[in-house]
Amino acid sequence: MSSLTVQDVTKSFGATPVLTGIDLHVPSRSLTALLGPSGCGKTTLLRLIAGFEDPDTGRIAVGDRTVTGAGRGVPARRRGIGFVPQEGGLFPHLTVAANVGFGLPRRERRDRGRVRDLLALVGLDAALAERHPHQLSGGQQQRVALARALAPRPSLVLLDEPFSSLDAALREDTRQAVAEALRASGATAVLVTHDQAEALSMADQVAVMRGGRLVQFADPQTLYRHPLDLDIATFVGDSVVLDADVRGGRAHCALGVLPLERPGPEGAIRILLRPEQLQLGEPTGAAPTARVHSVDFYGHDARVLLDLPSGLRVTARLDGHELPADGAEVSISVTGAALAFPAGPAAEVGRRELTGPR
Repeated sequence: MSSLTVQDVTKSFGATPVLTGIDLHVPSRSLTALLGPSGCGKTTLLRLIAGFEDPDTGRIAVGDRTVTGAGRGVPARRRGIGFVPQEGGLFPHLTVAANVGFGLPRRERRDRGRVRDLLALVGLDAALAERHPHQLSGGQQQRVALARALAPRPSLVLLDEPFSSLDAALREDTRQAVAEALRASGATAVLVTHDQAEALSMADQVAVMRGGRLVQFADPQTLYRHPLDLDIATFVGDSVVLDADVRGGRAHCALGVLPLERPGPEGAIRILLRPEQLQLGEPTGAAPTARVHSVDFYGHDARVLLDLPSGLRVTARLDGHELPADGAEVSISVTGAALAFPAGPAAEVGRRELTGPR
C-alpha cells in the first residue's frame, strides 16, 4: 500500500472557495479521518483525491506517483484507488459474489477462493455469496462494498461517510469490522466523517477541517487532550468552558483554583475541562457546590447537568452506578489540569466556522 500526499491544494466552485491551501500526508498502512461539519470541504477533498474532480492548484500523489498537479492528471480509473460511497453503491441485480468480483481483474473474477477470502476479511460468512444486496442488512452491504473496494488490491481506499445511514448499534459493529479489515489488509485509508466518536475511535490520525482549511492534524489522543484552539476542543468532544483569572500560575474560576497544564501570562483567560474530569461528592463546605439539574443515563455511564450558584450550567460524565438524584446538592472536585485559551470573542467566530451556518 502507498502513502498519500496532498500539497497546497485549492478548489473553488465559481466564486466560492471550498478548499484553501490543504497540506496533508497520510502514511502508508494507516487510517486517517477527515473530520468536520457539513460544508467544511472534506468530501470535496476526497473527490479530488479520487479523481472525480480536479483541483484549481496544488499536487496530489499516491506513493511516489503524482496523480494531479505538475501539468498532469491521472484519470480516476487508473489511480489504483478503491472507493466506498455513503450508501455502499452495490449493483442490485448482482449477487454478493458478483459485486465483490466486479472489482477484480477480469481473469480473477471466477476465482471463488478469492471472493471467499475477501468476504472473510470483512467478517462475512461465505454462505452470503449468492444473496443479492436487498437480502442483506445495511451493515452487511457496507462490508460487501468494502470487500469490492479491496478486491483489486488498491494503493489507497477512500470511505465517504460509510456508516451514516446505519442505526447506532449496527454502526458500532460495522465500523469496528471495517477498521479491522482495513488493518488486516494493510490498506492505506482515508475516512470522511462528521462523527467525532467515529473519528477518534477508528483513526490512527485525525485531520480536522474548518472553513476549507485543515486546522489540526494529530493522533486521536493528542487531538482530544491538546487541541490547538478552543473551537477544535469543543468540536471534538464534550467540554466544560469557563472564564478564569490566572494568578500565581493557577486558574481561579467558578470551580475553584485549578492547575493549568501549560501555565501562561497572568490575567483573564478561558479554560477547558472535559466532563470526565469533574467528580461529585457529598457537600462538605471545602469544595464548590452545585445542584443537579438532570441526569441522562446511558447504562455504562451518565451525563449529569449541574447548576452552579453563579447561574452557570456545567456537565459531568460519571460511571453508570451511584448517580445523584435530580435536585440534589453535590460538591464538585476537578481531577487533572485545565487547558488555557485566550479570552475574547475569537472563539465564537471559530465555533461558527466549525458548526456551519445556522
